Amino acid sequence: MFKEKHLHIITSFIEEIGINIIFQEIEETCFLPGLKLYKGAILVDKTKLQYPGDLLHEAGHIAITLPEHRHLIGTSRMPENWPSDGDEIATVIWSFAALSKLQLAPEVVFHENGYKNQSKWLIEQFENKNYIGLPLLEWMGLCHQNNNKDSSHLAFPHMIKWLR
Repeated sequence: MFKEKHLHIITSFIEEIGINIIFQEIEETCFLPGLKLYKGAILVDKTKLQYPGDLLHEAGHIAITLPEHRHLIGTSRMPENWPSDGDEIATVIWSFAALSKLQLAPEVVFHENGYKNQSKWLIEQFENKNYIGLPLLEWMGLCHQNNNKDSSHLAFPHMIKWLR
C-alpha cells in the first residue's frame, strides 16, 4: 500500500519538475534495484523496484547536473567521474528538500538499506537542521540558506527551483 502511494506521489513530483520517467522492464542488474538513468530520464521497472524513495535520489542526480550534460546521463558519453563526491552530497540534500516538499518521512528516501549504513545519521543531521551540502545547492542557484530580507525567498528546505 505505502509503496504504491509513495511511488505515485514521487513520480508525479519528478515529472512535474521536468524529469522524464519511463516505466519499462529492465533486464540488467542495476545499482539500485529497478532503477536506471538513461539520457537524462529515469527508467523504472516496477516489478524490481524496492524503495520508491530511491527515485528521488536519482532525480536529484539529474536535477543538479548542468543542463547541457543531462542528456548524457546514463550514456557512454557521460564523463567517468560523474557523479563526483560533491554531486553525491548535493543529491542527498536535494532529496531531503524534495521529501520536505512532499511531506514524506525521511525514511522513504533514507531507508535502512541505503547510504552505506548512514541513513539514521543523515536523518539525525537533517532533523537537527545540519544541512550537509547546503552551500552546494545555494551555489547552484537552487535555494537560499537564509530567508531574504525582503522575504521573497524562503530559506531551505524551500527551493527556488528544482533543476539547475
